[in-house]
Amino acid sequence: MAGSLGATLGALTDLVLPLDCAGCGTSAPGAKAGVCPDCTTELGRLMPYETAPTPTPYGLPTCVALGPYDGVLRELVLAYKDRGRHRLARPLAAHLARGVAACAVRLGNPPGSPVVVIPVPSTAAAARQRHGDHMRRLARQTVRTLNGLGWPAAMAVAAAARPRPDSAHLTATDRAAAARDAFRTRPGPARRVAAAVERGACVVAIDDVLTTGATLASLTTRLAVDGVSVHGAVTLAATRRRSVA
Repeated sequence: MAGSLGATLGALTDLVLPLDCAGCGTSAPGAKAGVCPDCTTELGRLMPYETAPTPTPYGLPTCVALGPYDGVLRELVLAYKDRGRHRLARPLAAHLARGVAACAVRLGNPPGSPVVVIPVPSTAAAARQRHGDHMRRLARQTVRTLNGLGWPAAMAVAAAARPRPDSAHLTATDRAAAARDAFRTRPGPARRVAAAVERGACVVAIDDVLTTGATLASLTTRLAVDGVSVHGAVTLAATRRRSVA
């Protein structure tokens, strides 16, 4: 109940925010869900691509991102995740669905194959701070978009997050340590996902940003130990790792 109330309050807050474009900050009264036509066009130019961090953590499946974590895409992700712009779930999900479809095809599944989308779950503390689980909200919209595109899709909340520090303030080493025991499998949804895999479904985990890959690797490894195969992963964006001389 508290989570639903928080999500409702967050949505109401979003409705009274200024109509500035979340991507470029320009005043855009005609923007759809808070994204101006120019930024919408820029998002449309993004082509999902396979990527992996260096080093690649054990257990990270094939990963597809929509684009690098900069520019308009970065601003939209931050606005959606941390600035209360919940309406951005719809336009972001429209593009995330393209990434899920591209990942499924890359994994050998023909267009229109069944897909199960597993969002990386937020901790209870993060969900309270953000007025809801932002990835679960995004997953619901992504599934709706995929179904509209002819991909039979469903969302499965197959894992729950254990308490952990906010990864935004952690080093790569600290991220890996925090991720090792970050999740627990939810038995009921996990069984349903395993049954869907037996019927030929492709299972794709989704997250907002791929940085070290530790979080996705931890989730997919935890689920694999408990009998749930995750075939691929898709993120809105991927950071560019810079080596230190």
